[in-house]
Amino acid sequence: MYYKLLADLTVAIHFGYVAFVVLGVPLTMAGAVLGWGWVRNRWFRGIHLAMILVVVLEAWAGVTCPLTTLEKDFRSAAGGQAYQGDFIANWLHDAMFFDLEPWAFTVGYTLFGAWVVANLVFVAPRWRQSS
Repeated sequence: MYYKLLADLTVAIHFGYVAFVVLGVPLTMAGAVLGWGWVRNRWFRGIHLAMILVVVLEAWAGVTCPLTTLEKDFRSAAGGQAYQGDFIANWLHDAMFFDLEPWAFTVGYTLFGAWVVANLVFVAPRWRQSS
């Protein structure tokens, strides 16, 4: 029971991680156009960059995401239960995982990471507080 709950919680955290990384780029671009000051916050931009760099480096190294491994371990400890009857966990899981070759993910993550880095140039963060 607890392992299934932990697996579902891990999926939700993983989904949050993915959502922050993916939505950070269009929000930054929109914020630059609309004058949203928070999109230039150095902490937001630094954390966003670090998060996508972790994903890119994992892909290049051929490392499975630790959150994916943790979820699988929890599901296994719960008796290998599938997502039957658990709509939210099933939906979150299906929204994140696609059936593609590993090289396609590596290319996709790398291109997305490059887009994040390009945003650092085109929508420069405020590195110093204005006085």
